[in-house]
Formats: sequence, C-alpha cells, structure tokens
Amino acid sequence: MPRTVLEPRFQVEYLSILDSDGNLDTALEPKLSDDELRALYRAMVLGRRLDERMVRLQRQGRIGTFAPIKGQEASQLGSVFTLRPTDWMVPSFRETAAMIRRGWPIEKLLLFFAGYLEGGQPAPDQHDLPVTIPVATQLPHAVGLAYAVQYRGDDAVVMVYFGDGATSEGDFHEALNFAGVWQVPVVFVCQNNQWAISVPLKKQTHSKTIAQKALAYGVPGLQVDGNDVLAVHAAAREAVDRARAGDGPTLIECVTYRLGVHTTADDPTKYRSEEEVRAWERKDPLTRFRAYLEKKTLLEDGLEQRVDADIAAAVARFEAMGPPDPLTLFDHLYAELPPHLAEQRAELERRLRAGAAPAAPAPETPPSATPMRGQRLTRR
Repeated sequence: MPRTVLEPRFQVEYLSILDSDGNLDTALEPKLSDDELRALYRAMVLGRRLDERMVRLQRQGRIGTFAPIKGQEASQLGSVFTLRPTDWMVPSFRETAAMIRRGWPIEKLLLFFAGYLEGGQPAPDQHDLPVTIPVATQLPHAVGLAYAVQYRGDDAVVMVYFGDGATSEGDFHEALNFAGVWQVPVVFVCQNNQWAISVPLKKQTHSKTIAQKALAYGVPGLQVDGNDVLAVHAAAREAVDRARAGDGPTLIECVTYRLGVHTTADDPTKYRSEEEVRAWERKDPLTRFRAYLEKKTLLEDGLEQRVDADIAAAVARFEAMGPPDPLTLFDHLYAELPPHLAEQRAELERRLRAGAAPAAPAPETPPSATPMRGQRLTRR
C-alpha cells in the first residue's frame, strides 16, 4: 500500500544577527533606539557584576547557594526587554537579571538567596511568579496563566524560562501540548546552556535541536544564537507580537553557555574541560555587544563603577533588613488558626519577646514499644 505524505518535511530555522566576530547582518538588525541599546547593555552589565558579587557573598557565608547566570545575560535580557509591565514573566531559578529588569529589588533577591522565602514574594501589582526550583514545574503554570489571559480577553503575554534539562521532563511536553491545543499567548524561552548540571545536551536528547520539539505540538520553534542579544530580541519580539495578536505560542531555543558553576554547590571541572569553557568565553555576550555599541559610540563612561555602587547600596540595604518575623510561620495556612497552633504561636511570641530561643521539639515517642512481627526494637 503506498504511503501518503501528511506533512511536508519540517524545517527549523536558526537566527544570528551579530556573531562573535562582530559581523552584523544589517538587514536583520532590530530597530532599537540609542536609549534602548544603552539600557539593554546596562542591564547586562548589572546582571554580570551582581552575579560576580553574589558569588563572593556566598563564599563569605553572607547568602546561601544560588545559580549564577554568567554567560546567559543576552538570552534573558534580549527576551525580557520585549515585555510590557502588564505581561507575565515566569522564571525558573537562573533568571536574576530578567527579574531585576522586571522590577525586583536586588536586596529582595538577596533575601531570598539568604534562605528567606519572603524574598521570593512578588509585589502586589507585579505580574511575575517567584523563583521556581523544581525543574520544569513552572511550565504548566505559565500555560495556565496564558489560558487565564486568553479567557479574560486581556491584552497580555506570558513569557516562561527554562533550561535544556527541563525539556527531558514531562511538564515540558504537557505544557507545549496544552499551549498548542488552546493556542494561548505564551512564549517559551529555553536557555540551552549545554549542561543540565553534569549531563551534556547530547545525553539529554537525540534531536538535532530543542526548537524542533515544538513542531510535534503544532507550535512554531526557532533556534537563535543565545549570546547575540540582538538576535534574541528580534526573535522574542516576533514571538510576543504573534502571541499578542492571538496567533498562539512560540518556542525559542537560545543556544548559550553557562560560563560559571551550575550552582555555588557545584564543581564543573569534574565533568567539562577548560578548553570547552575557553571556546565559549570567546563568544561572551557582553564582549560582543560592547564592541557593537563602541562602533556606534554609545558606551557610557563610568558605567561599571555606577553599577558597582548600586549593587553595594543594595547589599547594604539587604544586610540592614535583619531576619523576617518568625511569627509569619503561622500565616497563610488557615483562615482561622486552630487552637493548638494559636497556642504555639503565643508561646513563640512570648519567647521572642523574652529574648529566648525557641525550645527544640522533644523527640517523638513511638506509639508502642512492642515491635511488629519480624521487626527488632532498637534505641538510638
């Protein structure tokens, strides 16, 4: 029986506008004003300098473990710059620069990485979700937000970030499927930094690209040079405009590289070579964009010093905050606090006022000292 071709052979496009050698495709150059270009570069410098400062803070024990962004500034900022304040941004755990662009105070992010969940609470009028640590769980949430936007008839778009490792999770495929079926206004931004902790991309997927995974769900997929901020911005602008016009979702694969550690608890020298890192350092997104602005005479004198001063002021504000109120432990769980929790709250409040540390809970007593059949009773 002859076979019938149902779909023509799929093609996946790759976009690059400003390559690592400084070659510019002027026909594709996005129409950004001088002020927009300066703001974009300043945001990239701020992301890089804050990242470096946070590593030092972590090594000094002043904040906890976090995921550095070094090398991925163009992927984040080129895309997030296309959003309006009324749009929604859904981060994973490595979107520090994008979150700052969206209005998160630096000191609030430091509070979060110091271990206080209060630092992850968006402002009441902020259209962002907090940092998401479990891999890929934010993707169905983003589609749900986009469905709500569509249902209400709001003129908004949802942009969600994730890494290449997330594409091996079921949440990724479920989210793409629902987004394709419902044609909701969501833009998926995959920061393919080549490594899912210590697992390289070649062990994540046999597909030539991540972008092509969108095609199975009837969603457009595009691969871009993720270290080319102009290409990322152009791709994201097109995807956001499509979504806002009611033409559905897009998957953008930003091919980039994590120049630093996966988190500050990681040692990448155990699984990747120095030669690989040096090769990607030559594609550094900041170096590339700086050379582009230099040709346009748009570089600002003293920018790095001003950014460092802003970061230092934010660190001072963070360290002046002090720990959040421990009594909030009892908030947001019950409309009316049960009597036993109300009693515990009152006891904790009394101890805090007296300046005493809360008493450690007594070890639980087993309900029965009689061992079950086949079980030995031991004491530790």
